Amino acid sequence: PAGSHAASNACNAPCFDLNVLNMSVESQVFMGFRRASGRAGVRNLTLVLSATGLTGPTARRIAAQVRGTVCVCTPTDTGPLGYDREVTERALRGFVAHPNVGAVLIVGGNAPKVQALQSHAEQCGRLALGISLDSCGHDALALTDRGVRAAAGFVRVLSRAQREPVTVSELFLGLECGRSDPSSGLGANPLVGDLADRLVDAGGAVSIGETTEWMGAEHLLAARARSSTVADEIEQATARREQFAREAGIDLLGNNPGPTNIAAGLSTIEEKSLGNIAKSGTRTIQGVLSYGESPASSGVYLMDAAAYAPESLTGFTIAGAQLQLFTTGVGNSFVNLLAPTVKLSANPHTVARLAEQLDFDASEALTGAAAREEVAGRLWDTVVEIASGALTWGEVLGEGEEVISRYGAAL
Repeated sequence: PAGSHAASNACNAPCFDLNVLNMSVESQVFMGFRRASGRAGVRNLTLVLSATGLTGPTARRIAAQVRGTVCVCTPTDTGPLGYDREVTERALRGFVAHPNVGAVLIVGGNAPKVQALQSHAEQCGRLALGISLDSCGHDALALTDRGVRAAAGFVRVLSRAQREPVTVSELFLGLECGRSDPSSGLGANPLVGDLADRLVDAGGAVSIGETTEWMGAEHLLAARARSSTVADEIEQATARREQFAREAGIDLLGNNPGPTNIAAGLSTIEEKSLGNIAKSGTRTIQGVLSYGESPASSGVYLMDAAAYAPESLTGFTIAGAQLQLFTTGVGNSFVNLLAPTVKLSANPHTVARLAEQLDFDASEALTGAAAREEVAGRLWDTVVEIASGALTWGEVLGEGEEVISRYGAAL
């Protein structure tokens, strides 16, 4: 059955034996949930998805009554046009087939849309059910009752699943930074770059986004491109974002870097960009993805996306990233919902102040109290532990959201 390799809650995971970390990189594993198709999951969630704005309250009621579920609500239905509609549909398909989702209950006010999403989820090997207002006489309370019963059944089925050893080559990580300061570019981001190199060498995939924060450093990214075509795509994506800003009359100074970045010590977009791209490591860049597009293979990818963290992280999730690494300088509380978000900082003051929000202390890489290689090894161990079921602070505190980018007007 579709959910046979899923589990309802990361807390049910067996203890992960860190002795496997003594193996070679290529043979390292995490304890995950194998899927009938696609990458393995690091979590096993029952997703309650409102596919239309009309049913958001119903979806939230269902999720609130069923332990072990998460809820994603999309505020739109038929309004988005053109590229916006394409992105919204890509997002919905990405949510229901995400590696960390074992079962999905789709609720909506558009019956054909709900049915199409159920079919897509089932084709991707997920337990799925779609219910619409039409099938309940347009009675939201009746829809809630049906949804609670269905979601409860899914959670019970998934609770029987067990984690299995999965090679790290199945991991795809989204790499993000927010509320950056000089410690980000000098400490935390290069550390994430070291981890990215290690994962790519093991056959995994990573992606950075925030296209605005390639500006002034795009030539360094282009120099790592696997082909002249990819190099041109990097340059063109950066130029488009710069043109957007000009056409909107925006001076990037004061917008990006923003007031918080500037107060923390970053003065130009070029400084911020050099720090941002450090997260991508040093390996060959395989391609430029559109927003929410899945990578075609292993390796390093760039995602042409907005710099705002909620939209950027959601783009990685739509594309299938099972985990996110999110560095911060002065602190940024946002985490993704479907993909556990590993928060880290190299700023010693921030680490001391946000002990229950940061999952990893990278400050020794900045202060020199430990060799960077040693700290990078500890970060790798942390990522494998979390992939194997250890909870992030964001998960413990019930944080997490999905925010889909919008690009234009709607009907």
